[in-house]
Amino acid sequence: MKLSIKFFIAVCAFTVLVAPGCTKRLEENPYTVFSVDYFKTPSGFQNGINALYSGLRFLFGPEGAVAMGVAGTDEWAMGDQARAGAAGDLTSFCNYTLDNTGGSILTPWNRSFNNINLANALADLAPEIQIGDAERNIALGEIRFLRALYYLNLVQYFGAVPLDLGSGELKFNQSPFQGFNRLPIQETFVKNYQAIIEDLIFATQNLPDTRPQPPAAAAFKLAKPAAFHLLAKAYLHRAYSTAAQATDFQNAYTAAMEVINNQAKYAVALEDYYDEVHRPGNDYNNEILFAVERVPGNYAASEVPNPQGISGTKGMDASNDFNGDYTAVRSPLATSATAPVSTRTAQYGRPIRRFCPTPWLFHTAFADKYNDSRFEGSFRTVYIASTTGGGFTANVDTGFIVALSDRMADSLNGISPAGPRLKPYRVVAPREFYFVSGNTNGAATATANFYPTLKKYEDPARGVANYPGARPFPVCKLGETYLLAAEAAMQSGNGQAAMDLINVIKLRAAARPELTPSEITARYNAIRLTSPAQVTLDFILDERTRELAGESTRWPDLAIRGKLIERVKAHNTDAAANITAGKHELRPIPREQLDRIIDENKAQYQNPGY
Repeated sequence: MKLSIKFFIAVCAFTVLVAPGCTKRLEENPYTVFSVDYFKTPSGFQNGINALYSGLRFLFGPEGAVAMGVAGTDEWAMGDQARAGAAGDLTSFCNYTLDNTGGSILTPWNRSFNNINLANALADLAPEIQIGDAERNIALGEIRFLRALYYLNLVQYFGAVPLDLGSGELKFNQSPFQGFNRLPIQETFVKNYQAIIEDLIFATQNLPDTRPQPPAAAAFKLAKPAAFHLLAKAYLHRAYSTAAQATDFQNAYTAAMEVINNQAKYAVALEDYYDEVHRPGNDYNNEILFAVERVPGNYAASEVPNPQGISGTKGMDASNDFNGDYTAVRSPLATSATAPVSTRTAQYGRPIRRFCPTPWLFHTAFADKYNDSRFEGSFRTVYIASTTGGGFTANVDTGFIVALSDRMADSLNGISPAGPRLKPYRVVAPREFYFVSGNTNGAATATANFYPTLKKYEDPARGVANYPGARPFPVCKLGETYLLAAEAAMQSGNGQAAMDLINVIKLRAAARPELTPSEITARYNAIRLTSPAQVTLDFILDERTRELAGESTRWPDLAIRGKLIERVKAHNTDAAANITAGKHELRPIPREQLDRIIDENKAQYQNPGY
């Protein structure tokens, strides 16, 4: 890989000779030259920043990026259509057969360094731009936040990565470069975190207090709360690493509490009900501090050239990747072959079955689905018929229900279709779910590929069921800010503060709009923490699952905290046999990168075990 950006388009004049005795000359002159000077203009500078935002679409939402973040964890196993192949080897993420030629590791690698180099260019050129100092500082805050985010994403997967792309550390490089400045690895790793934290501190000091607010405007332009949130995460990640500093946990707590204690100043707040956080149409709520945006309904503008397929580019494939095959679930009537949701809908999306929840996720992490609303706030439990016939009317009748327990399913299915039940919908019991590859748990063939479907990314406005979604993909949420603060407090020895912060999240989890205040209090009392001793690292990880399931954070959550091997072996039968300590806590440096290094000793640049 050449860690550079090509800014020049050369057009050469040439001569064409034709017919003996007759010479004609065609002269071509370049009228447009696209060079680095473009970024020295105010409009070019702003377009460069826009490109940094846009580049994040490669890292948040596409199928490969989702696989990097969720597959092969205690939460997510293989669906029965997890793809294999060089272009998108999802099965290898699920079962830890991944090597350094895997196609899906190339996108985050290749699509990060070009944007980091662009950020370096914009940071270098910023003093020359003819704009006001206040505007310049805000722009630099955006540039440095985005550079930190690109780097943090790389470091959490690959460990140490180059700060020097060929022209010096954090300097813009315009020339092809076939070195790989990763050595010494530990020294580079320390510098990675220092650069990330310095960039984010600058962002907390120079970004505006609030992002554009609806209804006047709605956009995920960066603001201080997102910077404090990511700074807290960077400190916390470093605290678990070999680059740790003694003050990291305390600094993480301070950064997170800056947002929590000043919510009015920063125009942020938890939603009243968990289900509202990811509700379609509520994408710009004040709990989401930063998200990667696409343009709803405009796939060309969202840089998705082939939305009908799996483009492997910037599509928000997360809207389909977690879907079970809802089209195969049939009516329970013996005389009916009706599959009431057999027609795919824009609401439910393409049942592409890449990733399915582990039994641990359904039965243990979300054990209490009555008092804690977050399972139903995260997963679809009711499907409306999309096909008319067999006793169903499309878009009117319940097609089927996903039961929260076997007992619930047995109770509801015991009601005779000819009796009180008005329509012959099926209630799917947990014992019928397909959970792990090769294991149908005794289910009939018709439901062996069905399981609880994550609904956080559903996009009814997509227009075509098979298209990816185009809603913003959350990166920083206030709910997670509370969990970062709680974890940092716990690790700093302040268990009481940790418990109090988690209980704020628990109280919101107990709330549902149909409940009275006394009912909410009763449910909260059933799930709240009552002793600081209950706050352990494993409990924090369980709570992160309940709050953040499917949000592309789980693999780094476990790997960074040293819990990946233990929890995968305990909770994911697809992955347990292959996952190996000392190897799988990092992803491999891609083979294509190593092939382009002018150094015969390429092995010294690779992560252990690959």
